[in-house]
Amino acid sequence: MKKIFFLTIIAVCSLTLNAQKFAYVDSKYILSHIPAYEAAQKEINELSAQWQMEIEAKYESILQLEKAYQAEKILLTEDMRKKREGDIELRKKEAMELQKSKFGLDGELFKKREELIAPIQEEIYKAIEEVASTSALMVVFDRSEQGNLLYTNPKHDISDKVIKKMGLKPGETLDGKSGGDKDDSDDSDAPKGGNNRTQPKTGGGKGK
Repeated sequence: MKKIFFLTIIAVCSLTLNAQKFAYVDSKYILSHIPAYEAAQKEINELSAQWQMEIEAKYESILQLEKAYQAEKILLTEDMRKKREGDIELRKKEAMELQKSKFGLDGELFKKREELIAPIQEEIYKAIEEVASTSALMVVFDRSEQGNLLYTNPKHDISDKVIKKMGLKPGETLDGKSGGDKDDSDDSDAPKGGNNRTQPKTGGGKGK
């Protein structure tokens, strides 16, 4: 799955430079709590597998036609050979067009992913924005993206606040693993251990 999250969002623009506050979220951890995301990934994977089977069946049919043609080629007239070769090339073109229409940059899989995932992204974005605004944060990073965050102190992780804002319970991930509620120690200066949390698998179809 291509990347589905922003690296930074500006949450409160009226703060002075000296008062800037930074925090981060773990988008993979947040997504692991959302049933709609799991359902979307399942639908995307099923469509991907179905279309892949259709495409592979077409290429297998072409392979059989080519084998039959090579075996019979010596017995065919020039016109018959050209007709068979033209038919094989046409089938190859159709198979490639089908593959592109399903898995291309603007193919059906990409559009389906946008259709299913975009609303979930928007819901998470709004929750982050609300948490950031009420917490007087200036910038929120996503540690799941390639943001080159060499170190993150878990006390600045607002992922659980975002999860709660969405009406979900932190730690109750859909894969059955319990990550715990990190918000319990938000007022402590000591790291909470969240920085070493194992990332849950989120799945995904072909393709982002």
